Formats: sequence, structure tokens, C-alpha cells
Amino acid sequence: MSEKTLLLGDEALALGALHAGLSGVYAYPGTPSTEITEYIQGSPLARERKVHCQWSCNEKTAMEAALGASYAGKRALVCMKHVGMNVCADAFVNSGMTGASGGLVVVACDDPSMHSSQNEQDSRFYAEFAMVPCFEPSSQQEAYDMVRFAFDYSEKYHTTVLMRLTTRMAHSRAVVKTSPMREENPLQFPEDQKRWVLLPAVARLRNEVVIKQLAQYEEDSENVNVLSGPKAPMGVIACGIGWNYLMENIEGEPAFPTLKVTRYPVSRKQVQELATMCDSILVVEEGQPLLEKALRGFLPVPVKIRGRLDGTLPRTGELTPDALRKALGMPEKEACAKSEVAVPRPPALCMGCGHRDFYTALNNVVKNYPTARVFSDIGCYTLGYLAPFHAINSCVDMGASITMAIGASESGVNPSIAVIGDSTFTHSGMTGLLDAVNMGANITVCISDNLTTGMTGGQDSAAFGRIENICLGIGVPKEHVRLIIPLPKNYEEMERVIKEEIEYRGVSVVVCRRECIQTAKRHLKKQ
Repeated sequence: MSEKTLLLGDEALALGALHAGLSGVYAYPGTPSTEITEYIQGSPLARERKVHCQWSCNEKTAMEAALGASYAGKRALVCMKHVGMNVCADAFVNSGMTGASGGLVVVACDDPSMHSSQNEQDSRFYAEFAMVPCFEPSSQQEAYDMVRFAFDYSEKYHTTVLMRLTTRMAHSRAVVKTSPMREENPLQFPEDQKRWVLLPAVARLRNEVVIKQLAQYEEDSENVNVLSGPKAPMGVIACGIGWNYLMENIEGEPAFPTLKVTRYPVSRKQVQELATMCDSILVVEEGQPLLEKALRGFLPVPVKIRGRLDGTLPRTGELTPDALRKALGMPEKEACAKSEVAVPRPPALCMGCGHRDFYTALNNVVKNYPTARVFSDIGCYTLGYLAPFHAINSCVDMGASITMAIGASESGVNPSIAVIGDSTFTHSGMTGLLDAVNMGANITVCISDNLTTGMTGGQDSAAFGRIENICLGIGVPKEHVRLIIPLPKNYEEMERVIKEEIEYRGVSVVVCRRECIQTAKRHLKKQ
């Protein structure tokens, strides 16, 4: 029985996956993808069916676990933000070679305008790179329907399917009509066992198969990507949420030819047919100009191509309905009056946050070392770069704090200090610490442990209760794995410990532990 419910794009996709017979979701939290897994974690259906929904240590382990589930014939979903695709790339790209047995859908949520990210990378390039199909919904209803079909498509062609959402699709709501649920797949091993063993002899054969399937994916996209409208001087190709923005600006049917794209690779035949209907084509795509660049190789006839590359649409930042309206040559809508009361509110560490007390103590120590540099990682504590602390000197990617500190130390920086969070440490910091131990690097690693994955809302941390034992197991001397409690009353002791470990010539770890103020409030409320 179908029902109607109001859902975020993330939630619509999650519900669609559950209704498609999902056996497990494998993910690491990252905005704007986090709500997909959280919705499944809170679902009565998921609890009833015992769907796996525990957070993974990182995106690579999530991808590999999902591959194992697919090998066993089960339907698996992998979720991450766009930069998480960089972490799981090894497994993801090779999954294009192994293929899938049970349906395998990877969801990447891109973040144009970098609301909470280091870059604006476009995950569609990964699908092209791995030679797998990519689905991109234009509405919440399509997100629900499309993920259900993606599992079927994955099993039909024994391929990984990438689904791409962007921030506005992930975090906006719409009414979604549900469809009947299906049961989970039974345990079933793949008929062709050898394709899962990527020895060169096998991989070479699989490479031929995968490349041949690309033509089939392109042909199939003709049944989904819709070409319509009359001839006109300008045509429009609108991808994903770009179609939504196009419809927002137009009353009724478009008076020009349009190609709605929700599936890649795009059909050359459709693009070439569109080119015969107009003199120029405006490519409307959220993110990088992937399709806009590709058109130059599609079209045998001289058609002017407009979009992000020629400045018709902004080259950076989010695609918006207003930017598209201007590109269409339509008059601007009357703008709302700006508030005279609202003032900019830059992000800041929460009042009462343990990171605040840690940075206060660290700054008091570091000011006595003119050549000291602090290499930070990605988490709430990265806000230590801002006023009033100005405590860190770098933030590049997950896990980079420790390894950058190693390189800087070997280059003569002293003291060389790394700051990393508990969840980030188990995500990708442990291997860097092992490098430091093996090299005998002269660095001090400060693990700011707030007992949760704080930046994305307080999810469980894989490091909970394990940090000291991990550090000892990696080889850090027991006497140089120190614990401090970041509270104002402990400043003197904190500064003493930090100074002692900075003075030590070798690898030392200072664990700075106090529960996140936000999760602490929630725990108190429950009690």
C-alpha cells in the first residue's frame, strides 16, 4: 500500500533503499550525506529486518564491507560526502572491475559552494573514471524511485551504480509517494567466482566486458533522459536538480527544446538530435562542467555551447534558480529587502566545549616556542583556526595532521605538533602514527577526544574507549601516552604535560578527553 510522506532528499533515498530490500548500509558521517544512514538507523523496518546500519571507521572500509555483502548476494548501500569518494576510490574503482552480485549502490553527496567541505569536486567524474553508470535525481520522489531501480539495474548488469545528490537535493523536503516493499535477497554466491579475483589475467578480461557495457548504459539512458520541446534558437540540457530549477523559472511547457538528464553516460544520439533543433545549447549542471566539456566531442554540427565554461553560469558555487534565470535571458525577480538587523555570525566552538580549554592551554605553551607549528585535522576542532584562538596552521584532509607533522619535523620544524580528533584518528590517523613510530619522528600528537563524531551531529565514534590501547599497540612508549582533562581548573597540569611531551625527542601522544558539550546535554536530558 502506497503512502505519502514529507521527506528530505536524503531520507527519500534511504526509505527507497529500505523498500528495495536493503540488507546493509555502510557509511562514514559527512555533510550532506549523514541523514541517509541516520534515517535507516531510526527506521522500525530496519530494526525489524536487522539491517546493518552501524557506522564504519572510514569510507574505504564502508565500501569494502558493502562489496563483501554484494558478493554474498545481498543488497548494500554505501553513503558518503563527495570528499569521501577520495578515501574509498581504490575499492570503488576496482568494484567497477569485479562488478556486483547483490545490488550495490554508492551514494555520493556533493557540496557545491563548500558549505562544510574543503572543495567543490564533482562525484560524476568518479563514475566516468570507474566506467559505471551514474544516476542523479532531480526531485525527492525521483531519489526514492531511482534508488529502488538502481538496485535492480546493479543486479541486471552486475555493476556498481553511483548515485549523486547535491546539498540542496539532500537537505530540502518534498512529499514522496511510496511503493510496495520487497523482501531482502537470500544468501547467494556469484556464479562467476573468478571475476572477484583481480589478478591481471582476470582484470584484463573484465576490462573488455566493462568497456562494452558502457554502450549499453548509454543506450539505456535514452529510456530515462527525456528529450522534448519545439525547435528554437536555444536548447537546454538540464541535469539533476538543474531540471528542478528550470521548471521553477518557466510556467507551463518550455518553448524551446530540452533534454532532462538523470542518468549517465548521456546518449550521444539524444544530444545530437537536440543539436539539430537549435543553434546553441545551454548546459545546466550542478557542480563541474562535466557534460559541458563532453558535448564538444559529441556534436558533429557547429552548435554554440554555453554554461559554466563561458561565464553564462557562474564557474564556482551552487547553481541557483536566479543564476539560471539570468542565463535564460529572463528578467530578474524582485529581490527581498535585506534585513538591517541580521549580522554575520561566523562559526565558533560551542561555549563549554573541551576544545576551547585545550587550545587555551596549547597556546600558552606554544607561545614560548617561536618555531612551533600546529598541524590540524578535520573536525570541530578545526575552528581553533578562528578567533580568539588562532591555534592551528593547517587543515588539508582527514588524517593529514600527523603525517604533515612528520614531514615538517624532518624538514627542521621544532616543535612539530599534530591535533586530531578521536573519530578522525581511527578514520585515517592510525597509519600516520605508525609511520611516526617506525621513523622515530620527533612529533607530539594531541588527540582531542570528545567521545563522539562531533562535527556531523554526535554519531558513535569507532575510537570510543580504545585510543590509549591503539597508541600503545602501534608502538608509542607507554610513558609518553598521556591523558589530560580539558577544564579551566586543570590548565596548570595540562600545560605541564603538553610541555613535557613537546620537550621529549620522539613520538608522544597527549589524549585530551572530555565529552562533547552537545552530546553531554542530550545524555543528561535522557537521564
